Amino acid sequence: MTEEEYLVLDELYFVTSFDNLKQETNLSEESLKLTLKTTIEKGWVRCFNSPEEEIEITMDDFEEHYTSFFYLASKKGLFAHNAQ
Repeated sequence: MTEEEYLVLDELYFVTSFDNLKQETNLSEESLKLTLKTTIEKGWVRCFNSPEEEIEITMDDFEEHYTSFFYLASKKGLFAHNAQ
C-alpha cells in the first residue's frame, strides 16, 4: 500500500465527497484521481452518486465524473488499511 492509498483510506471510513477528500488529504487533484482509480480497481473503495446511493462504475465513468462522486472504503479496503 502506498502512502497516498493509506491517506485516502484513512479518510474513507464514512462516505466522503471528492472535494472533501482532496482537502483532507492535501493531495493534488491528479494524484487523488490516480489513487482513487487504483484503490477502486483493487476493490478497496466503493463509489456513490450521492451519500446514500452506491453505484457500480466503469473506469470510463470514473474518468469522466470522478469529481462528482462520493467515496467509501470497502471492507477489503478497511482490512488492508488496518493491516498497515
